[in-house]
Amino acid sequence: MMLLYNVTVGIDKEIESEWLIWIKQYYIPAVMLTGAFTDSKIYKILSLEDEDSVSYSIQYFSDGIEKIVYFLDNEGKVLVEEHRSKFKDKHVVFNTLLQEA
Repeated sequence: MMLLYNVTVGIDKEIESEWLIWIKQYYIPAVMLTGAFTDSKIYKILSLEDEDSVSYSIQYFSDGIEKIVYFLDNEGKVLVEEHRSKFKDKHVVFNTLLQEA
């Protein structure tokens, strides 16, 4: 059974380039090093774009809910706080956990 942990981020357009570089070069690799996920992908969401912000879907795939829960309770908390402080007041985030049907 494959699980998808989806993180949708709305980011201010003025810092989009800086954020995208940081996410691709630091954040996603750090998440993947935890061992909770087997693969990841990032997509720009075309239907949610407005004048001031742009949205991205960061998808992390896992074969065990226990791994995701452990990540969220441990390394994930540290990484989320780092993201919050680095891009304070310039983003919104919501998460969704999905199970393959």
